[in-house]
Amino acid sequence: MKKYILSIVVIILTISIAACSSTKEPDKHVKSNSESEEHMDMKHSSSSEVPKGLKVAANPKFQAGSKATIQTDHMKGMKGAEATIVGAYDTTAYIITYTPTTGGPKVENHKWVIQEEIKNADDKTFKPGDKVTIEADHMKGMKGAKAEIVSAEKTTVYMVDYKPTNGGKEVKNHKWVTESELS
Repeated sequence: MKKYILSIVVIILTISIAACSSTKEPDKHVKSNSESEEHMDMKHSSSSEVPKGLKVAANPKFQAGSKATIQTDHMKGMKGAEATIVGAYDTTAYIITYTPTTGGPKVENHKWVIQEEIKNADDKTFKPGDKVTIEADHMKGMKGAKAEIVSAEKTTVYMVDYKPTNGGKEVKNHKWVTESELS
């Protein structure tokens, strides 16, 4: 009888432990992580470091320290947000398609990687279809990824701070927004 009761207690404990371990508390970060599925791994580091060789814009439409409204939606909560301009730089901005080095699906039409973030770019301007290696680390799996240039645009790019319009934590030193994406 003792063995029978002991067996029942062990079974009940095992079931209880299994039930507790499979009961997952809702992830408090799911909402913020799903704000932009295509940029879910976007890094929002507070680093204001810019790539070597990047030139400060001679005559930007928006000066460092000024305010502008973001007119693009690289990520949810970005469009319509008030941005503070951290820096303005003259370069070539590229839209790229790449496969992350960490695996996973191909990232289509990523905006923006700049000339100074492409391995061995020097002064060569790439054109659609060119294959390149990315040195930017904007998203997990981007650095070292092989990419294809989708389009190129000679422009002024901006590093900005902004508070998402859908709530959430302030984004510091977001890289990059082009001049045409600000008003």
